[in-house]
Amino acid sequence: MFKQRLAAFGLDRPEARAWALYDWANSAFSTTIIAAVLPVYYGQVATAGLPEGSGLTYWSYTNSVALLVVALVSPLLGATADLLGAKKRFLASFVAIGVTGTAALYFVREGDWLFASSAFIVGFIGFAGANVFYDSLLSHVAPKGMADRLSSSGYALGYLGGGLLLVINVAMILRPGAFGLQDGSLPTRLTFLTVAVWWAIFTVPIMRRVSEPKPVAAIGDPRSPIKASARRIRMTLAELGTPRYRQLMIFLIAFWMYGDGIGTIIKLATSFGEDIGLGREHLIGALVLTQFVGVPFALLFGPLTTRLGQKRAITLGLFVYVLISIAAYFIQHAWHFWALALAVATVQGGTQAVSRSLFSDLVPASRSSEFFGFFSVMNKFAGILGPLLVGAVNQLSGNSRLSILSLIVFFIGGLLVLRQVDVDAGKAAALAADAESRGG
Repeated sequence: MFKQRLAAFGLDRPEARAWALYDWANSAFSTTIIAAVLPVYYGQVATAGLPEGSGLTYWSYTNSVALLVVALVSPLLGATADLLGAKKRFLASFVAIGVTGTAALYFVREGDWLFASSAFIVGFIGFAGANVFYDSLLSHVAPKGMADRLSSSGYALGYLGGGLLLVINVAMILRPGAFGLQDGSLPTRLTFLTVAVWWAIFTVPIMRRVSEPKPVAAIGDPRSPIKASARRIRMTLAELGTPRYRQLMIFLIAFWMYGDGIGTIIKLATSFGEDIGLGREHLIGALVLTQFVGVPFALLFGPLTTRLGQKRAITLGLFVYVLISIAAYFIQHAWHFWALALAVATVQGGTQAVSRSLFSDLVPASRSSEFFGFFSVMNKFAGILGPLLVGAVNQLSGNSRLSILSLIVFFIGGLLVLRQVDVDAGKAAALAADAESRGG
């Protein structure tokens, strides 16, 4: 009975469970560093002494720089990993970079906003870079027809793991005496170390259990993988403009648009709440709620997608995000923020999970890292524009509500473009490309 339940979520094989557990590992960075603790610490401590409103502005720009770096290197790294058969090695290397940057945040004290930004950028490069190779393994690990459910299960585990550590971290910050600590910055700085340790420990299963996919054939001199990768990237860019990959290209454009809105809300929610005067206990508490409510809803998106189809499931999530963006403009009380956090929890993990699995269905499995590199590029370039827009609107108008409302254009634009994707045609093209690569 238990094995049947695991099978229903794509988790019946050890390799699949090990893959999904990496979401548990890296989500600690998403919750404590990106969403909950660091943004508040950055605004209250790291930017202390700067003009009012500088926290949200500088934090927005910091996120944009981090996203830009990852966007520029992801395709080359993805293609190189495919050629060398080194997805797991690249994954481990970026985890090491991310863990190092995260641990460095321990040394951030009052006024150290530049060091905080630098350490976060290093940590984020590791986090986002590792995700390129983690996501690219999905098509190799998921049983046929189970990518949606396995991807959703990964997000559910991420919500649970990230939420559990966030609860511990919040307790350390709000009740330091229970941990033998005193008030001050030390409890918060120690939470950054817990993320680094958590991330490193729970990366072990995917490194031990998941097999390295076979390398793809090099185009050009196989003794120079960087040059061969660069050549393959140029060919891929040219291919994306051909009829074979038309559906994939349309989906990438749609994802670029709506992914901007989702990513910006994740990164800037607590900074926005702080800017409109909400207390720390409400900001972090609402995000804890998001983590645990997100677990069942992320799991439900798997069966829901089977019933509705991938496009309709994503459309449902984006429609909810449109309503969230509008409602955020009218926030007046703390309970409004809690209500919006609850609404985000119902669609955040599921929308992202189905987007990941749909993309994995639209690309040749043999070149998954390369294409997920482009997926990462669209994700990161999208993420650059969102924080930049929020930061610029907030700086020019002094109205953070207006800056959050502006994100609605990304959700509506993404919905309109997503409607043009022919999913069945895109999947058929990916299967044909894989058959050709095998010489079949």
